Formats: sequence, C-alpha cells, structure tokens
Amino acid sequence: MKTDKKTIILGITGSIAAYRACDIISLLRKDGFDVHVLLTKEAKEFVTILTLQTLSQNKVIADMFDSSDKWNPVHTSLAVKADLILVAPATANVIAKLAGGLCDDILTCTIFATEAPVLIAPAMNDKMYEHSITKYNIAKLKKVGYRFIGPIKGRLACGCDAVGHISGSDDIAAEVKRLVK
Repeated sequence: MKTDKKTIILGITGSIAAYRACDIISLLRKDGFDVHVLLTKEAKEFVTILTLQTLSQNKVIADMFDSSDKWNPVHTSLAVKADLILVAPATANVIAKLAGGLCDDILTCTIFATEAPVLIAPAMNDKMYEHSITKYNIAKLKKVGYRFIGPIKGRLACGCDAVGHISGSDDIAAEVKRLVK
C-alpha cells in the first residue's frame, strides 16, 4: 500500500564505492524519502547491515529468503512499494546480469518485478567500464528504459584517475528527486 512518502529501493553491489551508499541514504532521508536497502552478497564485504539499517531506519534485506513479519514475497512486495529503484554503486557484474535477464538475488529479482523507474550509478575500473561488453549491456538497458548517472572521472581503487568513479552523492540524490518529482 502506497503512502504520500516516496519509497526508494537502494540496491548496493560489491564495489569499493559501496561506502557512498551511506551518504546517499542520508541525503534521501533528509529529503523525506523512505529508503529500503537491498544488499548483494558481495556488497556485505564493503558495508555493514547495521550501518545501513541505522541510516535508513528500515530492515536491510540481503537474502532472497530473509523471513518477513508476515507472509509476502519480499522481492515482489518491495517492487510494488517502489517509486524508484536506485542501484548505487552498480558493478559490471550486476549490469551484465540485468542486461542478460538473470534474476539470482534479491536485487535483480526486485528490479525485474517492478514497474518503477530504475536508475543505475555505475562504479568500476575504467577498463571494465570501457569494455565493449559493458558498453553493449548499458546500451541494451538504456534501450528498455533504464536510466544511468555517471560514472565520472575520478580516483579509482586501482589508484589511477579515470572514468569509472561513481557520480557524486549529491548528483545521484538530485537525479532521484528529479525522476520521482
């Protein structure tokens, strides 16, 4: 059941940029959004569930089979509740899974079950981002209506300054606000 408060589902994937999700959650909550976090298995290596639950003030879902307070498939109930799904950071792996139609975790299943807009904020090594398959996957997702913000040129985990750095938290939050008006 929808309320007047807009609901953002934030998917966090296994990138060093996962720490930026904390800023994004804080900015979205400050703007009055209800933020629900979905965490991939790989993302748990970078940020903790406790931190994300504290910031979002909602239970973090990190497993397709997390139990719920009541019977309701988690991925479909979140998909219906969403006014927008944001994937930040989005790895080449998750982008490839989405482009290939793979639904093997809570994040990809929720995305495929929603009718809400999907905004993707890539973050990866520049060679991975510039790879022809990644470019193809992004173009394929754009063709079916997925939206992208970034990446931008910045310092990468490998130590070089190149395109692949996640967009700024303020820019991502502003794009979310623009898309859900």
